[in-house]
Amino acid sequence: MAVYSLYHNTDQRVGIFVDVQNMFYSAKSLHQSKVDYSKLLGELLAGRKLMRAVAYVVQKPDVDQTGFLEALRRAGYEVRRKELALRDDGSTRGDWDVGMTIDALSLAPKLDTVVLVTGDGDFALLAEALKARGCRVEVASFEQSTSNELVRCCDQFMPIGSDVLFKEDKFVREHQQREYHEVEQESTPEPSYDYPAEQ
Repeated sequence: MAVYSLYHNTDQRVGIFVDVQNMFYSAKSLHQSKVDYSKLLGELLAGRKLMRAVAYVVQKPDVDQTGFLEALRRAGYEVRRKELALRDDGSTRGDWDVGMTIDALSLAPKLDTVVLVTGDGDFALLAEALKARGCRVEVASFEQSTSNELVRCCDQFMPIGSDVLFKEDKFVREHQQREYHEVEQESTPEPSYDYPAEQ
């Protein structure tokens, strides 16, 4: 299903803010796919005037994303990136919640519509703040993984469909292996124990 704003082909000034990490894991988990960000941008813009399109990327230090970042730039996005931080206890931290919020609020006076490309409920407050500043707020994400609160707070929710995805063979194989192991575990009988009768 195509992602289309109800306000397509108007002179609205649009800003698009993409939570790449959220999109990556949702597309992988739900569809064993990756997002075609060039096609997504065209559908989100829907003939309106693009003011800014910003993609927020969290990089793993051991993964070379040079080609992906360059593809985002060629597609028309400004790329903001930060490295995944490793805490002393071994856990990791890396998101753009604050940066994306600050950017969207800073640009709000120059925008008629803000498109948040994320399913993260942490952005519900941002949606409310943008509406309070006079912006129309659209959210584009995967229906199955989008926060209900975020959907309630926006003016229009646009579910992302398969037309802006492409299958990733590695993800498909991983998904098939997980399903195989789950079936194996379900079919393995529980061990039975014969206890001696009480005397």
